[in-house]
Formats: sequence, C-alpha cells, structure tokens
Amino acid sequence: MRDGDTAGPGPGQEAGLGRIGRLPVRWHHALLTAWTVIWFCAAERHGAVSWHYLATGQELLFGHIPGGGLALYANHPELQIGPVSFLVAAVFAPFPTGLGENLAEAFMSGLGLYMLVLVGRSAADHYAGTGMNHRRLQQRVLTAGAAFIPMWVEVSVRFAHLDDVLALFFTTLAVRALVRGNATAVGVCMALAVDSKPWAVGFLPLVMVLPRPAALRACGWVVGLVAAAWLPFYLTHGDTLAAAHFTIPNQPASSLRWFGVNDPTTPWWDRPVQMALGAGLGALAVRRHRWPAVVLLAADARILLDPSVYTYYNASVLLGTLLWDVIGQRRLVPWVSWIALVSLYGSALLVPSDAARGLIRLAFGVGSAAYVLWWPQRKPRGTRRPTGPGPRMPRPRPTRVTATSER
Repeated sequence: MRDGDTAGPGPGQEAGLGRIGRLPVRWHHALLTAWTVIWFCAAERHGAVSWHYLATGQELLFGHIPGGGLALYANHPELQIGPVSFLVAAVFAPFPTGLGENLAEAFMSGLGLYMLVLVGRSAADHYAGTGMNHRRLQQRVLTAGAAFIPMWVEVSVRFAHLDDVLALFFTTLAVRALVRGNATAVGVCMALAVDSKPWAVGFLPLVMVLPRPAALRACGWVVGLVAAAWLPFYLTHGDTLAAAHFTIPNQPASSLRWFGVNDPTTPWWDRPVQMALGAGLGALAVRRHRWPAVVLLAADARILLDPSVYTYYNASVLLGTLLWDVIGQRRLVPWVSWIALVSLYGSALLVPSDAARGLIRLAFGVGSAAYVLWWPQRKPRGTRRPTGPGPRMPRPRPTRVTATSER
C-alpha cells in the first residue's frame, strides 16, 4: 500500500494520530515513548555492559593519569572510541557509578526518540509540495520506529555504547541539515560523527548530495574538525597509528566465514575494505538519486565484513532502514525495517547455528543493498526531474500545512 499523493486527513484522523488535545505532543510520539520505556526497563537490569570502556577512556584522557592524555590511543588501542565520545562521557563522571550509568542510559534512550522526530520532520520537508499525506507519514514513523527502538535500546542501554549512539545521532542531525540545505551544519555533524566513532566515515557520501559549492564547503568542515580532533594524538605520539591495526576475534557467526575468511582474528585488510565498500555503495546511491539509502548501505558493509557479531551493531542497520522506509520510499508499511529486526535480532536470539546466523546476515546485507539501489521507485507528483545527484527539489504549493503534518 502506498501513500496517496493528494490524500488529506479524513474525519477523525487528526484525533487518531495528530496532537494529543492541546498538547504539543503527537500520538505516535507518545506511543513510541511508551514503547521505549518498556524496552528500557527490560534491558536496564542487565545494562551498561560496555560503559566501563567509556568511563576508563574519559578518565585517561582528562584525568592526568600516566599513559593517558594524548598518549591514550598509543597505550590503549583497545579503546576504539572517538574523543568526542569521551568528552560526552565525562559529563556523567561526577555521579556515583550506578547513577551515572543510569543517567547515561536514559540520555542515550532519549536521543533515540529525538532521532525519530528528526527523521519524521526531515521526510515532511523532503516531500513538501508533493501532496504528502502527513497522517500516513506519521503512521510510517510509528511502525518503522517500533522496529528501530528495540535495537536502539540494545546499543544505548544494554551495551551503553555511547560512541555508536553519538555517531548515529550526529548522522541523523546531518540528514536533517541536508534536507534543509544547510551545508555547514552537514559538514559539522558528519565530522562530529567521525570524531565519535571512526566507522562513521562510511556515512560521508551524504555530503555529496549537496550542490558542488556547498559540498566543498561541507567537506572543508569535515576535514578541519576531524583533523582538530585526531591530529593531536597522532602528532604527539607516533604509536597512535598502531591503534588502527587493533584486531578482534573472528567469530564463528561472522559473515566473513562465508567469504572463506577463517583467520582467527581480524584480517589486515578488513577495516579499510569495510569503510571503502560502505562509502562506495553510498556514493552509488547518491548518484542514483537514492541518498536516503546511504546509512543503510554503510551499515550493510559493516555487518557483512566485520569479524564480530554483537547485536548492538544492528542499531546502525535499523537507523538505515528507518531513513529508507520513512524518507526513501512512500509505502505505508515499512517492511524493510521489520525484515531487518526479525532477520538480524531474531536470528541472534532464536537460531542456534553460527553458520546459519552468518548466512542470514549475509543474505540480508546483500539483499537489502540490492533492493535500495536497484528496485524501481515511484516518483512523487509535484517534483522536477533532478539534473544531478542532489536531493529532490519540490515545486512550492500554495496549500496550507494540515494539523497532522510532521512539521
């Protein structure tokens, strides 16, 4: 089922998914908040599995401890976390350990809800002037968000990976700025994403969506802010370069096994190929005027080629499917998000065979990438044919935005 191009809200629809009375809160946001609380309560009892990495890293970076400071990555290559993440983690350091962890978990969960709002508003702006049915857009955000939340709680509460959370959050802010045509904000947000977690490099093709002069300005901000965050470590301690070669075990359920890679640890070529593949597929998506697929394609490259299979990796995939289901296409049912949740999270919980789980990851990564890149898409009404790889430019319409709009 697809959105009607000119359908507006019918009787009772505003009460169903519009604002709650006179409150500035919409029903679908309230439902997603309740859904988040349920998952938060379920995960928090065994949460913050990896928070100690953030706590240790921020203490080493800011605590004047021998072996820390700018020597952090040279002496602790296992801390594959960007300096921006340590800076944010330091906000929670003054609190007692348990309370600080709980506050961090709540903060990260709240960011996930805010990202859902940002994605909905970005879709409303992207399709402005095309007859977008805003009620159905809200339904799409609700349904795709319901699939996104369990994986977001996995990364933000159960594992408490602040670095992954911030990388995905800043990328969502970059998408919002991209739709609004703010090149400087796109560059700053993408740089902060990379400064939070280096694998966010795979999302950088989003900058290519901008017109060339604006894209160059955004690239300047990316290069400048990434250099400002990382160069002090490399220039003062040459051994920091060794952190890029840090390896982890090649787990039996990794899709790498299906490519014939049976090395016990990370192959030397794996990380560079992972980033290059994600960026290359993202650039292809931009060229094919399917830029909302960039995040999903980079996440696919990550789960296909990473030697580890932690479930929190799937949060980046679910953000990618969310962007695709809400902005990249106009079907009412966001089935890509639910296929991702069932195949990736469901298989981790229910499939006992390591080889089978690896095959499922491989099938999803290849299948979803092929789908978003090549499956025919219906063009919405009221748009000019794009002349380059930039975002769709809708014609202005004189109609007033309805009360059910995401804007």
